[in-house]
Amino acid sequence: MNKIILTDCDGVLLNWEFAFCTWMEQHGYTQIENGNHYYDIGERFGISKDEAKAKCKIFNESAAIGFLPSLRDAMYYVKRLHEEHGYEFHCITSLSLDPSAYKLRKMNLEKLFGPTAFTRLVCLDTGADKDEALDEYADTGYYWIEDKMSNAFLGLQYGLKPILIEHGFNMKESIPVGMKKVVKWKEIYEHILGKENE
Repeated sequence: MNKIILTDCDGVLLNWEFAFCTWMEQHGYTQIENGNHYYDIGERFGISKDEAKAKCKIFNESAAIGFLPSLRDAMYYVKRLHEEHGYEFHCITSLSLDPSAYKLRKMNLEKLFGPTAFTRLVCLDTGADKDEALDEYADTGYYWIEDKMSNAFLGLQYGLKPILIEHGFNMKESIPVGMKKVVKWKEIYEHILGKENE
């Protein structure tokens, strides 16, 4: 059995949302009420799509991107899946094409999850679609952990097993057949090991 798990990074492994919103507030921006219910940064901060995209790109290419905290219990269970059960992780992230951003993301992941858990890191452009990156893994049946419904659904179309991490912005989304929604990595860990033992 090929023990590879595909993951997104922001909102799955790392708490990008918290770090970005803190950074935005430091730069004079304020989230609207219940802003965490919006995936779109423009809607969340009441700014144009172009300005929102520019702010995401600046943040993703800043030194701050190398120091994001882990999301919820991700650190504990990713390490357990890797160290105790032999899983390796391939991370596909729409971060930036900047080589320094890639190095900072790699450093951040290795610092939190250990130097060997992630055997592949694919950095796409800021906000880029993941079609081509997932096409490479078509029909492998690998788990694909995401927080954006359209990307999770894309995984389903490519013959992967998507697991959606719940956030304020996706909690009301209806889950299609073949996809699972979870709040914590503990649920992912138990689900994967449960399937192993079937």
